[in-house]
Amino acid sequence: MKSPQTRGVQSYYTGLNAENIAARLLEERGLTIMARRLRTPYGEIDLLAADSEWLIAVEVKQRRSLRESASCLTVRQSQRLIEAFEYILLTKPDWQRPNVRFDLIVVDPSGQARRIRDALRQF
Repeated sequence: MKSPQTRGVQSYYTGLNAENIAARLLEERGLTIMARRLRTPYGEIDLLAADSEWLIAVEVKQRRSLRESASCLTVRQSQRLIEAFEYILLTKPDWQRPNVRFDLIVVDPSGQARRIRDALRQF
């Protein structure tokens, strides 16, 4: 049985790996990564990506399957992420773009990733 500390370290590196996979996916689609693990008083945004038209906040989730990853974003967490994104929009005017949205990228242990555009529209 792994200790809580060992599980915590393992989770940290698993999360970093998933974020790296997500960043590559976005870059392959022509987006520039503006920030990683961007901390705000309301919470952390995993990735902030942009092109000339869009500023996109991205939450990255990794679980045993893509389906499980896609369903693990709670209403409460979604609300915190929206508040964090609003804070960024207010405090970083040079990052503004004509359009903004929040995407979710889900990753499974094999490294397969799927991007869900405008994922927080439902909240």
